[in-house]
Amino acid sequence: MRTGIYGGSFNPVHNGHIHLADSAAAELGLDRIFLLPSGISPHRSSLEYASGDDRLEMLRLACMGHEKLIPCDFELRNGGKSYTVYTVREFRRRFPEDELFLLVGSDMLLSFDNWYRFDEILQHVKLAALSRENGDREKLEEKAEKLRKFGEIFICGAPPQEVSSTEIRKKIKKNENISCYLPENVVQYIKRNNLYLQR
Repeated sequence: MRTGIYGGSFNPVHNGHIHLADSAAAELGLDRIFLLPSGISPHRSSLEYASGDDRLEMLRLACMGHEKLIPCDFELRNGGKSYTVYTVREFRRRFPEDELFLLVGSDMLLSFDNWYRFDEILQHVKLAALSRENGDREKLEEKAEKLRKFGEIFICGAPPQEVSSTEIRKKIKKNENISCYLPENVVQYIKRNNLYLQR
């Protein structure tokens, strides 16, 4: 099996996340991709986070109809900071025979050698970077070349959908229409549960 691991805050999950996951599955020939909402991300403030349960449920809703995409609560249940090395160790333990791919956004690739035990991560998985903005291919290739002495690095070619969870949260606070950025069932969940309205 060729298995993808795609972590993030998913705060909230949006069409760009799902587009990149579907595109990576097609381009890399993946049989499945596990999407993992982070617990306490080491890279971000937790002040504007929806709860783990809410982020996981939104992810479940967004993955409906995408048969290769599987929401996974490992990082939420694991507690503490969501360091990726712990996640890839667990997936290597669960699926010792699988070819594992860690999917990251282009912004994460550019800082990947600052991640905790990044060299160990690349012993367990192949790294696949998903472009999140147009025109960043050249700098991604340069960074990938520097990292290839530690493991296999791929730059996926799917064109990005430039959508930001941060901008979506701002629009929700301003009561602006967000239906073009999110699956409709996720939009309704956010409205029903009054998420992201705190100021």
